[in-house]
Amino acid sequence: MTTLTHRGRRSEAGGSVGKRLDGEEEERDPEEDDDSKGTRLTLMEEVLLLGLKDKQGYTSFWNDCISSGLRGGILIELALRGRIQLEPLTARKKRLLDRKVHLKSDAPTGDILLDETLRHIKATEPAETVQTWIELLTGETWNPFKLQYQLRNVRERIAKNLVEKGILTTEKQNFLLFDMTTHPVSNAAEKQRLLKRLQEGVLERWAGDPHRMDRRTLALLVLAHSSDVLENAFSSLTDERYEAAMNRTKEVLDADPEVEAAKNRGTEMIWAILAAFNKA
Repeated sequence: MTTLTHRGRRSEAGGSVGKRLDGEEEERDPEEDDDSKGTRLTLMEEVLLLGLKDKQGYTSFWNDCISSGLRGGILIELALRGRIQLEPLTARKKRLLDRKVHLKSDAPTGDILLDETLRHIKATEPAETVQTWIELLTGETWNPFKLQYQLRNVRERIAKNLVEKGILTTEKQNFLLFDMTTHPVSNAAEKQRLLKRLQEGVLERWAGDPHRMDRRTLALLVLAHSSDVLENAFSSLTDERYEAAMNRTKEVLDADPEVEAAKNRGTEMIWAILAAFNKA
């Protein structure tokens, strides 16, 4: 699990606010109207964009958190689109990590990764918990009969989506012993919009309560932290604003997921993902 750090190391991603996508059952936040002209991105695309080094076009070789973070983003994205939900509270199953992920709708989303995950969830009986799904989707399971649930080449597939949306480009780089396909940022304005939205969410628009944040911004904050790319989002800030952003982020991430989820059922999956990563 990653930890919040104060300004000791600078971002590896380079300078750079993305757009929310069509949320079928998702409420729009009027505060995001200023982003309405931006390209609509999924949470997974936003997390990867935060983690990519702008010019080099790849994530840090030392980042071993982003793979599971992207899988958590898939689950939150499906929940925000009204496709999955946590099973209802019962006397025995009150904790977020004890409750199973239930299918709410199997209507296609139009995103290959989301639809692939949706098919897995639909076909799985009995249902699994959030933490188990993250393990299954990353392939980190000891059960050989469930290895088929692993989502493969996730980063590359997400990067290709961003290439199609005109935000990244594709290049080949030689690393002495091997060649690697990289995806440098080609549309810096879109990344700037993403950074601006996340920064403003904990600065100008900060209301002192995570439940007054836009759900997608809250989700991105949780996922960026879990993927160890959060500092990339704040590194361009002045020292004073950086400290304020990190302190407010810590306030959100240190909150009790069980308590926060009970305050707003619409954010249960977000807090369940945070609880899963806190336990990991």
